[in-house]
Amino acid sequence: MSKFTEVNEKIAEKVVEGYKKIEDGVVSGYKKIEEGAVDGFNKVTDKCVEKLFAKDGESVEEAKKRLSGNK
Repeated sequence: MSKFTEVNEKIAEKVVEGYKKIEDGVVSGYKKIEEGAVDGFNKVTDKCVEKLFAKDGESVEEAKKRLSGNK
């Protein structure tokens, strides 16, 4: 191989390596945000079920099951 081709291949490897690092960072950041949003939503939903729909002595899970019609 020519020197030019070798240098080109090394540059290409570094570019791909850098891209993968950026991609991994973006994906892991998105997953953290997504998990936080889902956790927050679930906490709010559980509180609403607890305060608005649960009968006396009924747990949130029991109320959700009753409300969904699954017995």
